[in-house]
This record gives sequence, structure tokens and C-alpha cells, in this order.
Amino acid sequence: MRAIILSLIWLAAADATADVYISIDAKGGYVLSNVHRPGRHYERVISEPVAQAGAANAQLITGRPYADVVAAAALAHNVPQALLHALIKAESGYNPKARSPAGAVGLMQLMPDTAREMGVQDRLDPQDNVQGGARYLKRMLKLFDNDITLAVAAYNAGPDAVMRRGAVPPYAETQRYVPSVLREYRKLQGLAEN
Repeated sequence: MRAIILSLIWLAAADATADVYISIDAKGGYVLSNVHRPGRHYERVISEPVAQAGAANAQLITGRPYADVVAAAALAHNVPQALLHALIKAESGYNPKARSPAGAVGLMQLMPDTAREMGVQDRLDPQDNVQGGARYLKRMLKLFDNDITLAVAAYNAGPDAVMRRGAVPPYAETQRYVPSVLREYRKLQGLAEN
């Protein structure tokens, strides 16, 4: 039976745009997922091709402001360029001098403590800011087992708020922010309409 399931998965692999994992649940059934959850043993059956992961829709990404800065940060911290661009658009609208009333600044709207923790010397320097934001995003992705929805929610509301609920917190800003970032991310991957 497993061979049949794996054969079906491989047939679909040509259209795959994410890693796919398989595990066996308590009743012996197969569980397919694109998210590696803690407490389960998974076997990766489809790996996202590196070319697709970083450049699913290269024209949309390379035409963005700070494309070289974002590409370098994405490569250095192994995070998707498209996700960094989606966060920057939501956080600052690509304004490197953006400042929030709460004290966040720069392209990725880093708070002073977060910037210090991520080794950022100058929050208003686009390169330093994006490197710090990418480093922080990577931390959120690791913390939430590569669940992009929860990592994006944590980027906005803080990891404690997400961990307390195990879901996107019910804050109005975060409830608007997460779908907006994910929509832009899918668009930049070529998975949604422009």
C-alpha cells in the first residue's frame, strides 16, 4: 500500500512547490503534510527544488526595491526571498526610514530589543535591517516548525502571543497582517493572481 501512495505522490511531484512529509497516525493511516510538526516521525517524500524555492517567479522578485539586499539576506539565513519581500511590503512599504509609533524602524520594522538581539548596528541601514529581519524570521520559522502562518504571526505579534494560543492571536492588527503577508507571498511565488 505504501508503494502505491508513494507512486501517487511522485506523480504529483512535478507540480509540487513545497516539501511534503509522510507519517503514520495512531490508527495506521498515512498523513501527508507540508509542515513538520513536533512529536511525529516524518519521512520527506518530496523536496522542494531549490530553483523553485528561491525563484518561483523571479521577475516579480527581482523587480522589487532592495532586491539584491533581500536576496543576500535570504541566502544567508535560508529563508524565502518572496517571504522577506512580503514582510517588507507589509511592514514598511519599502520605506527604509519608516518608523512606527511603537518604536519599530526600517524596512523590516525592527524594535530596538529585537535589533540588538539580532546583531543589528544601524536599524535604518537597509542591509543591516534586512539581515536582522531575516535572522529573526528564521528564528520564528524554527520556533514554529516552519509553519509560515505562525512564523508570520509571531513576527507581528511576538512569539509568546502565538505560543500561548498555538494559533494566530486574536489581535485585529495581526488578523489583518497575516493574510495580507501570505497573499503577497503567494503572489510572489506565482501561486496567486497579481
